[in-house]
Amino acid sequence: MLHIHSILCATDFSDLSRNAVRIACALARDYHARLHLVTVREVAVLPFGEYGLVPPPAGEDMAELHNRLHAMVPANAKVEMEYHVVEGEPAAEVVGLARDYQVDLIVVGTHGRNGLQRLLMGSVAEHILRKAPCPVLTVKTPFAPEVMEEELASSPAKERNSGEIVVTF
Repeated sequence: MLHIHSILCATDFSDLSRNAVRIACALARDYHARLHLVTVREVAVLPFGEYGLVPPPAGEDMAELHNRLHAMVPANAKVEMEYHVVEGEPAAEVVGLARDYQVDLIVVGTHGRNGLQRLLMGSVAEHILRKAPCPVLTVKTPFAPEVMEEELASSPAKERNSGEIVVTF
């Protein structure tokens, strides 16, 4: 039986990552696990132009990202939460946090790119999969919002006679 005591869910605030957060909340509730919700603000690369360094574009400040992170968790999610806003390269930061907090599962949304798209754009989820110190659940297909809200509002999954915990979405 898989023992899950701590889950890390990475988000970029996209619709796919919102679904990943909902699934992570449901899993954390059902397994009575702590949920670490993380977003990574990428560090801007300073280009060097004809007249010196070009200033980086203004990004969201850390406090605003922290507020957005808190707003992602459904109000009826009854789970123990920790919020993390960090700077750096997203995949490396997520894997680093997973190691630091010794999480049992990483949940991350993925756009499901393949072929040339993945080659040109890269895939944060793929890098996390390759480097993660624990299992990774990737969420590609969105669920209907009302289905996820019902799931979060319902009672935790019940144990079967075999001791297996079943989580339905």
